[in-house]
Amino acid sequence: MGIFTRSVASRKPNESMKLIVTTFVGVVFGFLIGLAFPALYLSKFNLSSSVLSSIDFKYTEYTKSSPSSSADVPLPVGNDSSSTNVTSNKIWVPSNPRGAERLPPGIVRPESDLFLHKLWGKPSEDLTSMPRYLVTFTVGYDQRKNIDAAVSKFSGNFTILLFHYDGRTTEWDEFEWSKQAIHVSVHRQTKWWYAKRFLHPDIVVPYDYIFIWDEDLGVEHFNAEEYIKLVRKYGLEISQPGLEPNKGLTWQMTKRRGDREVHKETEEKPGWCNDPHVPPCAAFVEIMAPVFSRDAWRCVWHMIQNDLVHGWGLDFALRKCVEPAHEKIGVVDAQWIVHQSVPSLGNQGESQDGKAPWKGVRERCRKEWSIFQMRFSAAEKAYFKAINSTSR
Repeated sequence: MGIFTRSVASRKPNESMKLIVTTFVGVVFGFLIGLAFPALYLSKFNLSSSVLSSIDFKYTEYTKSSPSSSADVPLPVGNDSSSTNVTSNKIWVPSNPRGAERLPPGIVRPESDLFLHKLWGKPSEDLTSMPRYLVTFTVGYDQRKNIDAAVSKFSGNFTILLFHYDGRTTEWDEFEWSKQAIHVSVHRQTKWWYAKRFLHPDIVVPYDYIFIWDEDLGVEHFNAEEYIKLVRKYGLEISQPGLEPNKGLTWQMTKRRGDREVHKETEEKPGWCNDPHVPPCAAFVEIMAPVFSRDAWRCVWHMIQNDLVHGWGLDFALRKCVEPAHEKIGVVDAQWIVHQSVPSLGNQGESQDGKAPWKGVRERCRKEWSIFQMRFSAAEKAYFKAINSTSR
């Protein structure tokens, strides 16, 4: 310690000044060197493949980014060398379905189906067959025998879907086919209420044709597979079976003709059709037993009003969903049914002011028809007005 103290004390002033200057020059030189080279970011660090192989990436959090961002790059996935560059990633794909813009497109499944799956085994082995058609019935348990007879007319190519308006579902297991059917139960609702909520076009997209039928149809002279053949043969996008001509007819258009397989037009009472190509003389089927192609149903589903549950008025507007409507809407005469006119759903109403339940239901039907007509007319007028104003 004595020697060290003496050596420091014995330094000359000029040597101390040299030391200070040298230190200052070194600091400045180091600072300039730092500016001359880019910063080394940890996120750009290239990890060796041996290190990466020992890391299990279980979860990657994607942060929200602006749709206009041009720097959004998907996170690399795989074992190639490019996947070793881990960067800060943000995903926004405007072409994805609304709400799924932040997902990588490869994982997006915008459509679904009604196919039944097992709870065990491999997912790839779940489906031994995939039905090509869908038939729905809106039912009460009292009509079970009629529905059992109707279901027998539909082959294994059909998914059977029952909408229960009386809440009784388990009793249907007396029928073997019911155990493979889909059952949806909500008290006192109509088939159009069910259809709007459970038959979204992206759910029923696997089916070529969708039957949306009432429960009180006699099907002794009907075969679903033969019906589909005729629908394809005549290019019908919207159709129905012909109705027995001697019972409960409302419109001439839906009356079965015995001299042909299909008809697409008719003659009605004088003054009812100003144009032979519009309803009820053409481009018209009733709502008791309609059959829609996949594409036609996508349009019709959007047309169905959420609060108008009986569907009255839809039959006159269906022509808006296909073009030319008088060629693509028709009645299949060779496969015909009987409308039994059982007021089962009408009896689900409530008695008001001393009126029978079915009378209140019928009044609601007429009100909805009027409301639907006014809405459609107003919507069309507003559209054409907007188009005309922008074209000036």
